[in-house]
Amino acid sequence: MITEFWNTYSDAFIYVLKVIGVVLLLLVLTKLLNAWLVKKAAKKYPHEKPRTINLVNRVLNTLWIILGLAALSFVFISEDKYAIATKNFELILYVGIVLVFTIIGASIVETLFSRIIKKTIASDGDPTSYKFLRYLSVFGVYFFGAILATLAFPALRGVAQTALGGAGILAVVIGIASQEALANLIGGIFIISFKPFRVGNVIKITDTLVGTVTDITLRHTVIRNYQNKMIVIPNAIINKEKVTNYDLEEKKICQWIEIGISYDSDIDLAKSIMKEECEAHPNLFDNRTNQDLRNGDPLVIVRVINLGDSSVTIRAWAWAWDYASAFVMKCELLESIKKRFDAEGIEIPFPHRTLVFKKNQLSELTNNDLVN
Repeated sequence: MITEFWNTYSDAFIYVLKVIGVVLLLLVLTKLLNAWLVKKAAKKYPHEKPRTINLVNRVLNTLWIILGLAALSFVFISEDKYAIATKNFELILYVGIVLVFTIIGASIVETLFSRIIKKTIASDGDPTSYKFLRYLSVFGVYFFGAILATLAFPALRGVAQTALGGAGILAVVIGIASQEALANLIGGIFIISFKPFRVGNVIKITDTLVGTVTDITLRHTVIRNYQNKMIVIPNAIINKEKVTNYDLEEKKICQWIEIGISYDSDIDLAKSIMKEECEAHPNLFDNRTNQDLRNGDPLVIVRVINLGDSSVTIRAWAWAWDYASAFVMKCELLESIKKRFDAEGIEIPFPHRTLVFKKNQLSELTNNDLVN
């Protein structure tokens, strides 16, 4: 009985053992290759984690197991279905290979651009264009890989072939022209092309949105504000806003120090105090040209700029090296000038409200007070 069973199914058992052996061999070889690549990468780039190597290792292990299961399925199906099973096996193998090479290709592009960016930063260059091109290139690799994978499915093959052609690309662009994704992509391209700001620049979009540009991607721009919060702004939105760039060409800033004093206060004394406090601040620097020095122009100019309803507004023009030092200087000067004003009798007016009562209303209020 056993002999008859073995004679009947021996070929199937041998086939199963061969498949399992091949899968185990592939898993072992993949593990050894992964360990060798990780060791080599750690030796050459000790500060980088081998994420791509580990990801490819997991994909390959999964692929070997799935292919092994697909191969074992031949044991349980009839011969008339071998053709369909063979096509499925080839489909899985093709998609797996495309996935692996897509990941490897994207990793190579990512690594090349990352090293170029590091070298650019080390040499005090502008990495903005390289960062944007990195995102664009990686996206292109994954897009091309997705199209190649789609070619394996007959129902989608026409779409993939059309997308690979020039007309197909145009059709795709037209198809998503009204989408926000395309608007953000074009916005990012405009930012990179015209460079209203770059990575590392301090920009202001609104009075409450000021920070340093840390990254410009295909979709958005990332800004780190002075609370160390990362703010993500879609490129389509940031292109519509008025952006103040404090680092475009020159970083130096003329900071306005404005304070209102009462009409009864001594204007000349107030101007003198503001001038002295500004000139004494360590963040102030001399922005005068040689001609200004020959003309005897003051280091800090102080003028009356407005006669308001209840105050006289005085402004001092003080220069600082950059936005950060200008902001600190303004805060500290407002405090020191306020203390000097208090010490020397210069009044900073606060809002007053005058109430006018008609005669009958005043009599009613007086009677009510007497009754109470």
